[in-house]
Amino acid sequence: QAMLKFTTEIPPSSITRQKVIGAGEFGEVYKGTLKRGKKEVPVAIKTLKVGYTEKQRVDFLSEAAIMGQFCHHNIIRLEGVVSKCKPFMIITEYMENGALDKFLREKEGEFGVIQLVGMLRGIAAGMKYLANMKVLEDDPEATYTTSGGKIPIRWTAPEAISYRKFTSASDVWSYGIVMWEVMSYGERPYWDLSNHEIRAPEALRALADFDPRVSIRLPSTSGPPGVPPFGSVPEWLESIRMPQYTQHFMASGYSTIEKVLQMTSEDIQKIGVRLPGHQKRIAYSLLGLQEQLSAGGGPA
Repeated sequence: QAMLKFTTEIPPSSITRQKVIGAGEFGEVYKGTLKRGKKEVPVAIKTLKVGYTEKQRVDFLSEAAIMGQFCHHNIIRLEGVVSKCKPFMIITEYMENGALDKFLREKEGEFGVIQLVGMLRGIAAGMKYLANMKVLEDDPEATYTTSGGKIPIRWTAPEAISYRKFTSASDVWSYGIVMWEVMSYGERPYWDLSNHEIRAPEALRALADFDPRVSIRLPSTSGPPGVPPFGSVPEWLESIRMPQYTQHFMASGYSTIEKVLQMTSEDIQKIGVRLPGHQKRIAYSLLGLQEQLSAGGGPA
């Protein structure tokens, strides 16, 4: 009934799949076109994989029924579905800039604070719209729960992970993660922590108690005292997940570890490292290298 009410059935002959652009929970995602009279518009096409279970079929089509109820310029638009013949497909508007995190990483340093805040305002507007659809206006503290489906662990509040209990407070948590993600130009939330580690709130508390310099310096302090643990600047930058600045260092004359060790915080900014978080990561790693060499009697 929801499918009939909220979605439009599209004839398969109107759809052309062009190339795979990703993989979703249910199957591959394609870039393609949708015929509208004499026009062809770009669309994203989600498909249901071969060998699906009945539950997967129901979940797949339920996703379309939910999307079909949204109408907001900051929420991805459902064009329609193919549900009467195989392969089953969900057709949505095509997001030409791709995933937000990838887009931000590719455009690092190209936006000012006002532009980044503009992105966040758009995200907030979309979240507010969704919140108004699921929470009664006369009960702002209402909660809803879910017992099935996948949840994005890195963006989800601890209580929502543990009990699948979602509130306006857990929405604020998720928005905070996205805010950090945008302002850091697409850094991965919680960096290299596994989803298993993030699911344990006590692990997050323990992590929060660490001196941030320690966790960042660790990759740079292996090896015997007094001996630089890296043979080259690119190797060192790769170890602290900052390889995008390799050319910045080389072009500014910092082509060896010995030269890098003489850098100051001002030098790091001068070579073009603009993000405060990246400046700190590089500076703390250098501090760790300097301490290791000092412990072995080498130059610091």
